[in-house]
Amino acid sequence: MKVLKFGGTSVGSPERMKKLLDIVDASQRQIVVLSAVSGTTNSLVEIGKAYLAGDKPKAALLIAALKDKYQFFIQELFAGEQYLAQGKEVIDYHFNLLSGLANDLFTNIEEKVILAQGELLSTTLYHVYLKEIGVPSVLLPALDFMKIDEDNEPVVDYITSHLTPLLEKHPENNLFITQGYICRNSFGEIDNLRRGGSDYTASLIGAGIRSEEVQIWTDIDGMHNNDPRIVKGTQPIAQLSFDEAAELAYFGAKILHPQSVFPAQRYKIPVRLLNTMDPQAKGTLITNESEKNKIKSIAAKDDITAIRIQSTRMLLAYGFLRRVFEVFERYKTSIDMITTSEVAVSLTIDDTTYIKDIEAELTTFGSVEIEKHQTIICVVGDFGTDKHGYAARVLEAIKHIPLRMISYGGSEHNLSLLVKTDEKTEALRSLHSRLF
Repeated sequence: MKVLKFGGTSVGSPERMKKLLDIVDASQRQIVVLSAVSGTTNSLVEIGKAYLAGDKPKAALLIAALKDKYQFFIQELFAGEQYLAQGKEVIDYHFNLLSGLANDLFTNIEEKVILAQGELLSTTLYHVYLKEIGVPSVLLPALDFMKIDEDNEPVVDYITSHLTPLLEKHPENNLFITQGYICRNSFGEIDNLRRGGSDYTASLIGAGIRSEEVQIWTDIDGMHNNDPRIVKGTQPIAQLSFDEAAELAYFGAKILHPQSVFPAQRYKIPVRLLNTMDPQAKGTLITNESEKNKIKSIAAKDDITAIRIQSTRMLLAYGFLRRVFEVFERYKTSIDMITTSEVAVSLTIDDTTYIKDIEAELTTFGSVEIEKHQTIICVVGDFGTDKHGYAARVLEAIKHIPLRMISYGGSEHNLSLLVKTDEKTEALRSLHSRLF
């Protein structure tokens, strides 16, 4: 059985939703994971913010505006009056739920309920559409089998034990529709896998049922060897290893959710990145295998803050780095890059929520310098310890650009460079022209 995930743009209009059957093969057993219709989650976020702020009139206006969009959506999606009426029932149910939250005490729990409505809408409407055109399908509520634990980590064994019986109930059916992104937490409340989590859902389902392949369908033909929005002439990468894909996803390649490769990697399930707008394009295949002797791709991650702690007490002081890291652990702030010397340590973070508190604690170790508006440039390829010349090629390509930090050797697949964000475009283009 294959798992096919379609993003928001792939179901962003009635026409595109209908065209999914050009890709989905109803003659083979497949699980189709759908995101919310493009733009819906952003609108739901704004509705939640209005409720949290106590601005119920604003929330009501936002709900009405989003409902109007869906009223137009179903007019184009359904041809017959019977199924149009079913579509209206679906919309009324979900938007009455959104409006009804005005009568309750609004907390983060209700906010998660709001965010779940996008995927519930898209999957239910698609299920009704398939009924209208006579294609048998089963709607599987993700809330019945997708669960995270108290550490917000998905529980693959739970997915296996709860999803497998649901599939076995319908041996005569080939097509199963379910929601990406949404889940239940350890308390049984509605929760989610964070933004971009539909990729994660597909990978987790693939792991849970030991799928033969997971396909991630978006609006671009695979992962490219650079950012096509900035650099001309980029090309899709035919094949990546799971480690290489994870590096690129974390450091800025938007096509893939950074965590989504790990469940598939653990169970050795191939992941294929494909283009809904061009189904014949080969896309990118992600497996355990890696092409050797090759630089694969370049990605960039913005909104980075560099922190430098200098202290002569570092000299021969065991435990110093542990105490530094404990500061970031207390504030649940992850570190991207790190370089050290005898008297200083430099590192980067992308979450500055607690930067003032972190800075105050770090000053007890020595002087602290903070630089904002930085970008990590990540070059991914074969940087194994037995290789030579690749790092030199990278540095030669940007010898005219000032570098704030270099991280090399922590991974066999990644060389990371920190530059000012103002230098990002020139760095990406220069690297591309010289490496590819």
